Amino acid sequence: MKRHNSSGKKKMLDQIDCQMIELLQKDGRISNTDIAKEIGLSEATVRTRLNRLIQEEFIQIVAVSNPIKLGFKIVGNIRIHVEIKKMDKIIEELMKLRPLWFIVQTTGGTGIDTEFVVKSLDELNELIFEKINKIDGILRTETSLFLKYIKRQYDWGTALS
Repeated sequence: MKRHNSSGKKKMLDQIDCQMIELLQKDGRISNTDIAKEIGLSEATVRTRLNRLIQEEFIQIVAVSNPIKLGFKIVGNIRIHVEIKKMDKIIEELMKLRPLWFIVQTTGGTGIDTEFVVKSLDELNELIFEKINKIDGILRTETSLFLKYIKRQYDWGTALS
């Protein structure tokens, strides 16, 4: 993994960055001061490194919520089979759809997997049939609904750990 330093040159993600990421994966509310104490750095150094990790999209610091408990009645996954030559335009259009909170390009014959949250069957129907399936290059979709979350864990560390 690389990151840019102040001169614009790429620099590898180092062990300190990995330690910071691991601490934040366990507790996204940990303070910069506590990170600094844990790793043995100054708070200013932690703040600078953390800002860089966020700006360069190594991490996001967000509250991970449970959409079912927050009132969304339907949560699930849509596998989207696409014409590969139209992939870029399809992704551009999918990015505009607010109910799709997670979009990945995949192997295995579909092309794109997404996860969605909606408030009702009417919203799901509109998402699938009025929005997604009307995008040029989409061949078909397969929808799976999530009945309950069994395991949701985000503290997998880094590949350098």
